[in-house]
Amino acid sequence: MPTVLRVAVPVPLPQLFDYLPPVDVDAAALIPGCRVLVPFGRTRRVGVLLEIARESNVPSHRLKPALMLLDAQPLLDAELLCSLMWAARYYQYPLGAVLECALPIGLRQAKPLPAAGERALALTETGAAASPAGKPTARTNLLLQILAQGPRTYPELDNALPGWRAAATSLRKRDLIVGITLTTRARPHMPMIGPPLNVEQQHAVDEIDAAHGRFAPFVLEGVTGSGKTEVYLALIEQALARGQQALILVPEIGLTPQILRRFRERLPCAVHALHSGLSDGERTRTWLAAARGEAQVILGTRSAIFTPLPRAGLIVIDEEHDASYKQQEGFRYHARDFALVRARSLNVSVVLGSATPSLETLANVETGRYRCLPLRERAGAARMPIPRIVDLRGQRLQHGLSTELIRAIRDCIGRGEQALVFKNRRGYAPVLLCHGCGWTATCTRCNKPLTLHRRENRLRCHHCGADRPVPIACPECQGTQLQTQGQGTEKLEDMLIELFPHVAVVRIDRETTRRKDSLEQLFAQLTPDQPGILIGTQMLAKGHDLPNLTLVAIVGVDEGLFSHDFRAGERMGQLVVQVAGRAGRARKPGTVWLQTHHPEHPLLLTLLRRGYRELAAQILDERRGAGFPPHTHLALLRADASSLAPLQEFLDRATTLASTADKNLQALGPMPAPMPRRAGRERAQLLLLADQRSTLQTFLPAWLNQLRALPEAKRVRWSLDVDPVDLY
Repeated sequence: MPTVLRVAVPVPLPQLFDYLPPVDVDAAALIPGCRVLVPFGRTRRVGVLLEIARESNVPSHRLKPALMLLDAQPLLDAELLCSLMWAARYYQYPLGAVLECALPIGLRQAKPLPAAGERALALTETGAAASPAGKPTARTNLLLQILAQGPRTYPELDNALPGWRAAATSLRKRDLIVGITLTTRARPHMPMIGPPLNVEQQHAVDEIDAAHGRFAPFVLEGVTGSGKTEVYLALIEQALARGQQALILVPEIGLTPQILRRFRERLPCAVHALHSGLSDGERTRTWLAAARGEAQVILGTRSAIFTPLPRAGLIVIDEEHDASYKQQEGFRYHARDFALVRARSLNVSVVLGSATPSLETLANVETGRYRCLPLRERAGAARMPIPRIVDLRGQRLQHGLSTELIRAIRDCIGRGEQALVFKNRRGYAPVLLCHGCGWTATCTRCNKPLTLHRRENRLRCHHCGADRPVPIACPECQGTQLQTQGQGTEKLEDMLIELFPHVAVVRIDRETTRRKDSLEQLFAQLTPDQPGILIGTQMLAKGHDLPNLTLVAIVGVDEGLFSHDFRAGERMGQLVVQVAGRAGRARKPGTVWLQTHHPEHPLLLTLLRRGYRELAAQILDERRGAGFPPHTHLALLRADASSLAPLQEFLDRATTLASTADKNLQALGPMPAPMPRRAGRERAQLLLLADQRSTLQTFLPAWLNQLRALPEAKRVRWSLDVDPVDLY
């Protein structure tokens, strides 16, 4: 039997596939971790070589040769390959599909690798000779002035001129600038000196640095504004001094511009970004630069955890509690948990930073698996905001705001300060109804109310994306008394503009931040020393530092007090603390206003009187009694179908197979999903619960094979979520 290549192919099948080596390829060049182009059915696929064997279970006459070896050196080194194989086993997902997720889109195709170096812009001869036109402060002119000093890489332009890409497009069309690739170069850069660390910050840095060279998980539990980023920077500087790489994860793209600018000002090397807002080419170049060890500091969102780190020295997960670290479709990995696996494999410290650590993380602190390093005080002269509860019972509200809160916002503006009004509901209003007959605009595919977006004059389903124009009259009675109920950020924006016509009112939500660089441009509308009002959703709860912001108003806190989700109390506490933490981050004191119809709710009282840690301890005790994570471990089988009958048949069979398999495993269900209909399909689920993680991991592989073989499985769409964070 000749040499056999075992290849992971990106298809929804759990096995590897055997191929013969490509024709005229030296056997010594076949190294695990390299990509190979292989025939698969009538198509060609880019797979990853995992193993070289001497025999195959496939008859020799049926073995096909791979078409091409795509890499001279492995793209996936031994550590990353081993970690990804662990992830495929743990999350019960096909290995080929897992490896595909780990590669940037540009490396999933059978194309030559891009040239080493960084993308940059330079002036053309025409551009060098051109005279500025228009306003001197126009972005096109500012970009020309920057490039007149020499070529600049994309990261350098991000730092020097936020929002430069639109200007670059205009200048390219006029043949004034051109894109080039610069080889890696040492940049003459004198980093800014940061503030001196306080005692707690220095202690945290010393303790983490003392663990250098071995796996050590730390929880940096710092109140909002305590200077966690300064600790990160000090640790990164130490890693750089040792010639090592540092990987920093943040939960959302919206956080990267501000943090990138701060890191680039403070660190003596290039800081590379990795997130979905970049082009495929940019992400591929950064990934490859990291694989070569050239990219020393990588800052990215969830998928950046797949970055190769041949000279790893540190991994940081900022806002580790954030649910967006969990992938919700396809390969449902958790970036925080996978970071711990990689840190162990790489023998480096991993720092989990948060003002409101997840209960899973706190449980690991309790058992001694993680070490907690507290930052109890805000950095510098900043003080924690003062909480104020507004009892809404019996009050007349103006678009959801109480008279007392409006007065407080007016006083804040009068002092020349800024206010943030938080409402975790986008759109103008969540309900449009007919006052005459009671008709409600509803999504026929989800049986949920459509949200009114008045700016676009559209009704939109926030669950399936269905979109339609707003009717002129009621479709049922032809009446014209169409009214809205409730309010979203759009309605709050209109009301606050009406109340404060001479003040900058900026709304930040998914609708206003769709374009690249839009978030930075919106924040730029708030001049630091001028009054202003910021309105927004959960995007504003994380990481943004506004020194003149002294008032935070949380309008919909009650929505987190009553929910079917056992994690609702934890998330309510995290959200309140994180949003409140935007106030009073400089020398001016801050206040946080919470409007509620339930001022005596025990969770709310515990949070405000005794803090997040006491709330977390209370919820941990409740979960221990109820048998929920982190004291137990879950896997969720989700299924959907065009009708209920095949859905019920499939889940009934799945339940029977699970119930007879292991007495240490509980099968809860089948049950309708919390949202039983979505996008025209019926939805239901089965929850598996075990006291030991090993019980689930032993049971799941054989059970999934049984499910794949069921005739009923062909009539439904189904997926498994290990360690789900949402039971939707």
